[in-house]
Amino acid sequence: MRAALVAHGIGGRQDLPLPLGWAIAGAATAVVVSFVLLGLLWREPRLDAEKAGRPLPAGLSGVLDAPAFRRTLAGLGLLAAAWVLLALVLGPDDARNAVPYVVYVLVWVGLVPLSVLLGPVWRQINPLRTVHALLNRALGLDPREGMRQLPARLGWWPAAIGLYAFAWLELVSSDPAALGTLRWAIALYAAVQLFAALLYGSRWFDRGDALEAWSGLYGRISPLGRRGADGVLVVRAPLVGLDAVQAAPGLVATVAVMLGSTAYDGLSGSTAWNGFIQSHGWTRQQAGTGGLTLTVLVLAAVFMMCAGVAGRVGGLGPAEAAGAFAPSVVPVALGYVVAHYYSFFVVEAQNAFIRLSDPLGTGGNWLGLSHLQASYALVGPTAVADVQVGAIVVGHVLGVIVAHDRAVKIFPRARAVVGQIPLLVLMVALTCGGLFLLFWD
Repeated sequence: MRAALVAHGIGGRQDLPLPLGWAIAGAATAVVVSFVLLGLLWREPRLDAEKAGRPLPAGLSGVLDAPAFRRTLAGLGLLAAAWVLLALVLGPDDARNAVPYVVYVLVWVGLVPLSVLLGPVWRQINPLRTVHALLNRALGLDPREGMRQLPARLGWWPAAIGLYAFAWLELVSSDPAALGTLRWAIALYAAVQLFAALLYGSRWFDRGDALEAWSGLYGRISPLGRRGADGVLVVRAPLVGLDAVQAAPGLVATVAVMLGSTAYDGLSGSTAWNGFIQSHGWTRQQAGTGGLTLTVLVLAAVFMMCAGVAGRVGGLGPAEAAGAFAPSVVPVALGYVVAHYYSFFVVEAQNAFIRLSDPLGTGGNWLGLSHLQASYALVGPTAVADVQVGAIVVGHVLGVIVAHDRAVKIFPRARAVVGQIPLLVLMVALTCGGLFLLFWD
């Protein structure tokens, strides 16, 4: 069934508006120029999650904060989950089933643009959070309280492990779209999350649920958010929310998985990688597990090394510097997601809704969509190649902005620009590497 899903990137090297070498050189130059301009023009911190933002109109803010609105969102999330479970349990075990499209397209990929636009939406519609809350209220308990205190040392580690597991399921497992595989994966995921929430309370979901962490970190880029000082809903400059992400155990690992899983996706689709696997006689699972793990570990190690050098210049310890600059990786990961999954999402999201209109595969048309055909109008090869290059470049420029703002906030003024040079080198390397992986034959 996985073969039925289109390749993640439709554009290829032949569709670039200029030779690949020139595209890489131009992208690297754009990142360097942005760094120079920031050093000259951005002398004071501007991303202030505590104070920045213009409050939403009172009427709109009142609606969004109303308990009835929150319950409506939670109810819609629960209804959507029930609809998908219908297809999961009773639907056909073939290409007509909507569940693989929901999991890998609407949830994994679709949550990213939705969160970037509207904030951490999964928190509001997470069906497991809703089930946990309903169970606790039925028993007269406070959902926020668990049997034990959530250990601070856990930090983001559960999210990092969960995101890695999801990436392994999609990119490495033998048949990720098989209904049997998804049944076991979803059941295990739900059981672990509900057990942990029972143990630690609903606070567990913030960093323990991989999808909430995934949506939450990308949601920090959104122009919509809550001002830290008073919790008021505000409209603010994009990226400001990343200022509120503080160093915590597992944060570097989480952003490394976010970036590394997408980077490995590009690597695993190349002819050279598949030839390498065949020449060594490895199975796809052996090579995939090693490749995915090594990609994440290398990216984490290189980032920590560059952040550590930057911290030494700025007067911080290596671990402290790595945690401080970890949020700057989130826009880079966003660029990779857009570049790798744009065409995949545009086409397969349509197929997801078409299949959801007939969850049992009986020829029904419950949502009135089954007769439609997916359109390829927005995924011409040249247009896709342009989007891919643009996404990689913009993502890295935004990463440079976040890193620069954090540097001028935590480093002595005289060292703020010089201290960023190791991170600039990393951003340039990631830009070149990202484009190379996208268009590598």
